[in-house]
Order: sequence, then C-alpha cells, then structure tokens
Amino acid sequence: MAELGIGLIGVGRHGLRYARHLKNDLAEVRLAAVCRRDPKARAKDAEAFGCPGYDSVERLLADPGVDAVAVVVPPNLHPKIVGAALHAGKAVLLEKPAALDVEAGRGMLQAQAAAEVPVMVAQTLRYNGVVRTLLNQREKLGAIHSIRISHRFEPSPLSWVDEPGMGGILFHTGVHSFDLVRLFSGREVKTVCCVTRKIGPGKAANHFSAILELDDGAGLATVSGCRGTASRTGAMEIAGEHGQLVGDHVLNTASMVQGKSAHALATPSDIPTILETLRDFARVVIGGAPVPISLRDGLCAAAVAGACQRSAASGEPVAVPSIE
Repeated sequence: MAELGIGLIGVGRHGLRYARHLKNDLAEVRLAAVCRRDPKARAKDAEAFGCPGYDSVERLLADPGVDAVAVVVPPNLHPKIVGAALHAGKAVLLEKPAALDVEAGRGMLQAQAAAEVPVMVAQTLRYNGVVRTLLNQREKLGAIHSIRISHRFEPSPLSWVDEPGMGGILFHTGVHSFDLVRLFSGREVKTVCCVTRKIGPGKAANHFSAILELDDGAGLATVSGCRGTASRTGAMEIAGEHGQLVGDHVLNTASMVQGKSAHALATPSDIPTILETLRDFARVVIGGAPVPISLRDGLCAAAVAGACQRSAASGEPVAVPSIE
C-alpha cells in the first residue's frame, strides 16, 4: 500500500485535530473522506480538506478510496460503527473510551476476532513525553508497590460528556488514568472503591477519587480527577522498592527520587500526541506492525471506569469484570 487512505468518522471539536494531521502532517497517509451528519458542516469540511463528505458511515465505508477509518464520535456510537467497519474489512483507530459497558466491549472483541482486522484505541496520553520518560525509567524501581495519579482540568467543552449515560468524568478523563495504571504497573485492576461528586451546575459528576487494588494482591493505586478548576495539572507517581518516579504530564516535569534526593529527568516537550497515534496506526495498517494499544487495552481501562461508576453509586467496593 503506497498511501493509506483514512476515512474520518466524526469531525467535531476533537475530530478536527485528526483531520488537520491527516491532511497536512503524514506523507504516507491521506484524508480520504469525512463523515458528518450536519449537511452544511459536512460540505464545508469536504471543501476545506479536499475529500468527499458522506452523511452515513455506510457510504463512507463503501468508498474504495477508504482503506481504514478513524472514529472520533461519542462512545455510545462505537459498537455499531466498529462492527460496520470490521464487516467491511477496514482497520479501525478508535477514540477513547473504547466502550461504555463491558457487554458492548465483548461484542466488539468478538467481531474483531472474526474479522481478523486491526483495531487500535487512541489512548493518546501514552504518547506524552513525561509519560514516556517515566515508562522508560520504570524498571529501575524494581517491583512496583504503589501508583498515584491526580489530574485536574477545566470543565469539558464537550456538551455530550455531561449527558446522562455518557460516562461523565470517569470515562472521559479517568479512563486515561486507569490506562496509565495498567501501563505503569503491568498489572490488571482487580477491585475498585470510588467516590464521585458534582461541582457546579452540570448534570454529571465531574470530580472523583478511587482506590484500585491490583491483581498481584499487593499493589495499590490511587486515582483522582477533577474538571472544576481554571487550571491544569497531571501529577503521576510510581513508587517501587528502589525509589520513586514523579512527574506531571501537563507541566512537563519528571524526576527520579531516591532517599531524600530528586534527580530531574530530561523530558521531550510539545509531542503532538494525536499525530503520534496516527503515525503508529499507519505503521500497523501499512507495515503490519503490532498494534501498540489494542482494543483489549482500551476496553480494560473502560471496564475500570465502569466499576468505579458502580462503586460510587453503591458505596461499596466493586470487582472489575473480565472483558473476555
């Protein structure tokens, strides 16, 4: 395949970031088509990006110039779109959260297994420079005992995030943290205990704190998130038998702590995480590289978010269900 034609399903606020990278920043990839329901917006996007615009997923998938798809729509639409793409034999780059419930996730996994077509989940925070730095240094800590992740952001500009049944902060922001717990620890989350709160006039909870028990029977993680401030931080801490790694992916800081001394680590700045995600996806589809963030990875993070949601509602610890 000399050039990969990607069809973009969803060209809203976040989807536009994908469109611009696909149009301008990858020599081996072209934006082959866009899909958007609003006719005026669809015509405007088609003209701006120089590609066909379709009013349905089915029409986009039928375009012979579309080799693969990037899906950047609210997560309640994921199962149907992913199923249609897999049936059409198109590789899928799927925005997080991969799914809003485990049953939908299992259905997507079964469809992928039957189609034998790659699906990659865009857990884009994995490409952040501080996250990469901490991950590269992790083995120096020895056995990992404790992880702490605390993210603070302004209220989400996406109106659908606040709608009932769309998952709120746990699925929209928390899923990044839950994915990092799995990435940093190399373990699965077994049980969660979570409390949520609503700050301000919105409909859904936008503040949470959770304790996660890892499946090795020893490791614990604490994760919290808040979307009720006029600021941003992305604190992370990994504690192991030989020391600690601490960093902030927003402030672009990272250090190795041993004893009472902190040694600053060099971190790459201004990594365009969506572009790096697209670049890896192109390697998968064009060159047959292994999928770096599998559908299972994305669904495991979403399963933790769902368990936290149930724990917050019940006031009790909740086991994280298997996605297989």
